[in-house]
Amino acid sequence: MGDSFHEQLVEDSAFLKAEQRLDTELVDKLILQLNRIYPQILTDKEATKFRNLDVPTSVRLGELLTNLQGKGEEACKEFYRALHLHVEEVYYSLPTRLRLRDALDPLASPRVYRQRHVMNDRGPLFFLGCFGVAMGMTILYYYSEAKVTGGSRALGMAALGLKRKAQEVLIWYTEESLMK
Repeated sequence: MGDSFHEQLVEDSAFLKAEQRLDTELVDKLILQLNRIYPQILTDKEATKFRNLDVPTSVRLGELLTNLQGKGEEACKEFYRALHLHVEEVYYSLPTRLRLRDALDPLASPRVYRQRHVMNDRGPLFFLGCFGVAMGMTILYYYSEAKVTGGSRALGMAALGLKRKAQEVLIWYTEESLMK
């Protein structure tokens, strides 16, 4: 991950204190998780202090985070584990988790590449105009060739690989257009 859990908790503390999804019940679950499973991290006396309902939840959570930061790396790690277990949506929206996810997943945020050379900045109407001119010249060339040469010799060449009846029809059509 790069950062230690202590550094991550320092960075995430402001987010956690402001998070509206961490209500009194969820903060109590986190405190009880740390107290019951890891009594060396959060003693009964400290758990009682942090579960005092007379103190606002954001203040209790701030004091809990400060206490855990003072206890070291293992305490911070267990807090993250408890947060992941009880409040998964908050855990995955932590600033450190978002940064880690963006760093590991190249498809998460599309990279913006600037063009080095702009070939044409005139827009779509210019393209349509050029395409129309090219198409007009192609049609003019095609129809003027048919009038000058008297027909398409391509039909006679296409008849080479066909069956006898189809070959006769195509050759007849080619000869008919040459007579005109």
